[in-house]
Amino acid sequence: MARLNPGSLAIAQEIISRYPVARSALIPLLHLAQEQDGHVTEEAMAHIAELVGVTPAEVMGTCSFYEMLKREPVGEYMVNICNGISCHLLGSSELIHHAEATLGVRPGGTTDDGKITLEAVECIAACTEAPCLQVNYRYRNRVSTADFDQLVDDLRAGTAGVAPHGKLAKVRQHIGDERRAGVAVPDGQAQPAWLARNPTDAESGS
Repeated sequence: MARLNPGSLAIAQEIISRYPVARSALIPLLHLAQEQDGHVTEEAMAHIAELVGVTPAEVMGTCSFYEMLKREPVGEYMVNICNGISCHLLGSSELIHHAEATLGVRPGGTTDDGKITLEAVECIAACTEAPCLQVNYRYRNRVSTADFDQLVDDLRAGTAGVAPHGKLAKVRQHIGDERRAGVAVPDGQAQPAWLARNPTDAESGS
């Protein structure tokens, strides 16, 4: 189990610098910890608590609220098969049973090679494309059992074009100092630069 490593710590400090109140960076910092280790470790949560000035329990409270943040190891690829009503009517139950047989695990389980964790989930808001699934939260629509078998082959071969679990984007956002709007504590002591640029309602006549 790991705290944030030096590379992640440098990114964390940049993320924190974007916020007037450090604790507002909790969610992106938890995603950063998950990108580092594939899930959020207790040590990482304690480290994040130190960085933003809250208790580890507050970090845990935020982490445990969101389904996308995992506190236990999962596979390199999370395969979430939707079993909402639209997908169910168009064959998702059969697809889930096929996935269980193909992967040798039940929903919630991870294959012996550590590659794939299978989950059956409720509606993922792609009802017109049923039955659908997500691989590390990237959508695959109108999936047949043959499509699923091909997907598994591609994931195991590393040719599916999906980043490992925890990695949200191929390119990390970086905001240079020259592009920042300004960060100030919202307690009346200072005004952010972006707010100073905008007229008040009275000034604009609205």
